[in-house]
Amino acid sequence: MTRPVSSHHPPAVKEWRLNLYLSEHDPDTTARIVLDTGDNVLESHAEARRNPYDRDIPEIGDELAAGRALIAMGRLLVRAANGDMRALGAIDTESSPTPLWLPRE
Repeated sequence: MTRPVSSHHPPAVKEWRLNLYLSEHDPDTTARIVLDTGDNVLESHAEARRNPYDRDIPEIGDELAAGRALIAMGRLLVRAANGDMRALGAIDTESSPTPLWLPRE
C-alpha cells in the first residue's frame, strides 16, 4: 500500500557548474576542473603522459587526465565537508580518507 507523501517543503534543487578544460602538449595532457557551487569555487588539476613508445591516441590522454582531475575534485569536496563537520563540532570525521586510486593508476 502506498501513502501520499506529505511534505512541508518543496524538494531542494541545486545546480553546480563544472567546467573541464583539457590541453595537449604532446606527450602530456593536462586537465583543469573548476567547480562553482554558488557558495564556493573549487579547482583541481591533473595530467597524463603518453609513453613515447605508445601510439598517439589523444582521446586516451584526455580520459586519463580528466578522470584523475575528477578524482582530485572528489577529494577536495570530501575534505571540505570534513572541515565543515569539524567546524560544527563533529568528532567522527575521517582523519585519513580511503585512497580513491592506487599510485600511478
